[in-house]
Amino acid sequence: MNRAKRPTLQDVADLVGVTKMTVSRYLRDPSQVSAALRDSLQQAVEELGYIPSRAPDILSKARSHAIGVLLPSISNQVFSALIRGVESVTEPAGYQTLYAHFGYDPTIEEARVATLLSFHVDGLILSETLHTERTLRMIRTAGVPVVEVMETPCNPIDLAVGLDHTAASKEMTEAMIASGKRHIVYLAARLDSRTHQRISGYRQALGAAGLNPHVVETEAPSTFTLGGHLAADALARHPGLDGLICTNDDVAVGAMLACQQRGLRVPDDVAIAGYNALDIGKALSPQLASVITPREAIGRVAAERLLGRLAGRDYPDRVVDLGYALALGGSVVASRP
Repeated sequence: MNRAKRPTLQDVADLVGVTKMTVSRYLRDPSQVSAALRDSLQQAVEELGYIPSRAPDILSKARSHAIGVLLPSISNQVFSALIRGVESVTEPAGYQTLYAHFGYDPTIEEARVATLLSFHVDGLILSETLHTERTLRMIRTAGVPVVEVMETPCNPIDLAVGLDHTAASKEMTEAMIASGKRHIVYLAARLDSRTHQRISGYRQALGAAGLNPHVVETEAPSTFTLGGHLAADALARHPGLDGLICTNDDVAVGAMLACQQRGLRVPDDVAIAGYNALDIGKALSPQLASVITPREAIGRVAAERLLGRLAGRDYPDRVVDLGYALALGGSVVASRP
C-alpha cells in the first residue's frame, strides 16, 4: 500500500473558500464560526478525509517510526500475548508502539484510528475486521499499511494474520461429540464477530451429527462469575445437558466451578471446553480442554509483515492462517488412571 498525500489544512480552506486560519479556528472550537460555515467546513473535512495532525510538521514529511495498535480489550490476557509478539519485532527494529483501546465498539475504533493517524503513525495493526466506512476512508486517505489480526478475512484492508475460529470451534465440538456427549450447549459472551464465528462452528458440528444446537448468550463481557451464571442458566433451561462449549476460558472456568459446586462430575456428567488455552485452565482439576490459539505468533508475524510493507515488500499471500491446536485436557476426555 503506497502512502498517499494527506489532505492539508489548505485543501480544506480552498474547498470552502476561506482562510487556513478560519479552518484552524473551526477545528480548535467549532463554536468560533457561524453555524452555516460549520456545516460547510464539516462537509469539506468529511469529503476530503482530512485528519487533523497532532505531530510537528516535520513528522508529516518523514516517517515517525511509530506503529498504531488497536486493542478491543486491555484486561484480556489474549491481547497481552499479541502485544508481546508485536513488540518482539518492533523494538529491535527501532519502532515505537502506540496502543489504543476501543471496547469492541466500531464507532470508538473509528475515533481511535483518527487519533493514531493524527500522530502520523507509519502503519496500523487492527484486532478486528469489521470497521465503519469512515474508518476505511481515513485509512485509504492516510495510505498507511494495515494488518488485521486474529482472524482470516476474505477481503482484508491490506494484510491479515490470524486463524479460522469457525473451524476451531467446529473441531472442539466434534471432539466432545466423539466423547459421547449429545446435549451440548454453547455459552456465549460479548457477542463480537469472533464469538459469532465460534457459534457457527459449533452449529455446523451439531448439525452434521444430527443434534440440536442450544445457545445461552449475553452481550456482557466475559468473566469467571459470568461463566458461572451462564452455566446455571443453561442447566435450568436444559436439565439434560451433558456438554458446555464456552466462548473463551474465562467463561469455561466459571462454568466448571459452578458445575462442580452443584456436585456434577466433569467430564462424566458434563464435559466443558474453553477457548484460547489460558494458564488458569491448567490449574483446574481436571485440566480445562481448550483451543490453543497462536496469539504471540500472530503478533510477531503481523509486525514482521507491517515493517516489510514499509520497506516496500509485496505479499501475494495477503492472508496468513497460523492455525490452532486442541488441548482436550481432562474436562472433555477423562484421563485414564
